[in-house]
Amino acid sequence: MPIASAAAVPSRAELVDHLVRTRIAGEVATPRENNLSHYRKLANGDRYFWFGLEFGDRWADEQDVLAVMAERCGVSDDPHHRQGQDTIDPELTVDALERAAALLRKAAAGEQRVLFATGHPGGLLDVHRATAAALRAAGCEIVVIPDGLQADEGMVFQFADVAMLERGATLWHTHSPEPMAAILDGLERAGRPLPDLVVADHGWAGCAGQRGLDAIGFADSNDPALFLAEAEGTLQVTIPLDDHVRSPRYYDPLTAYLLDAAGLA
Repeated sequence: MPIASAAAVPSRAELVDHLVRTRIAGEVATPRENNLSHYRKLANGDRYFWFGLEFGDRWADEQDVLAVMAERCGVSDDPHHRQGQDTIDPELTVDALERAAALLRKAAAGEQRVLFATGHPGGLLDVHRATAAALRAAGCEIVVIPDGLQADEGMVFQFADVAMLERGATLWHTHSPEPMAAILDGLERAGRPLPDLVVADHGWAGCAGQRGLDAIGFADSNDPALFLAEAEGTLQVTIPLDDHVRSPRYYDPLTAYLLDAAGLA
């Protein structure tokens, strides 16, 4: 049965069922051929798929990338499976949520400075917003970004405690690390401390991790960079999920589970 309320905290089994039913995990919408294309482009050195991280030639073999994605995201590990359905393992999603919850609990206990950002405002904005609100209530400082920041021909601004890229009065879907670089450089120019923890996705998370900040990232099955960064220890946690399903409300049970596990519900 569907989880009745966004405020209700699901059990682990209920959340796994919900993730599969809404295709946040399980048989996801991203096709196998798209996943493999992105893995190949990352391995071939296409920096668009590096998300602001620096891999050198460490992941130059596409099969090594696939192996990590199978282990940490739950895609098929069969190199001969080239087209059709691919998967995200919902158990890995929940495992990663629990690892992220431990970092959020630590942030709350230490009243840390936390920065939230998203390149997927149509899907993940409210996940970040609710987490930021819970951490603020627990005594954390939610980092306020400097005014007037620009990147990628747009404005970097903050709405509901979450940094995003705006172009022409539109919230922008972006994989670029440049908006996060603009924030971190702006904080340094202003003589303000950098975040103790970043919660983000896409290049926002990759850039933060590459700069040496503790970071939690959300990532889809066709976004291998953050999973490789977690494998290398550059990112603390990467949470596998489809990052833009049919309704953003589908993420509410995931958020409730995360905050409850962190002691922030």
